[in-house]
Amino acid sequence: MAAFDTTRPAYGAAPVAGHFSGVFSKLVAQVVAWNDARVTRNALSALTDRELDDIGLVRGDIDDVAIGR
Repeated sequence: MAAFDTTRPAYGAAPVAGHFSGVFSKLVAQVVAWNDARVTRNALSALTDRELDDIGLVRGDIDDVAIGR
């Protein structure tokens, strides 16, 4: 019976596969960061002005907090 090892890239394909996975992982990271900022922005926007004041924020701070500044 023959065995096929799928844990190693084929010879000569490593640079292309490595580049593709690097670009793909950066794209995924950007989408995750965008979604985290979106969820944070929505959660803070749902708070009242009084609740925002309790945590030391004003409406103008929401975007800065959402993107991590």
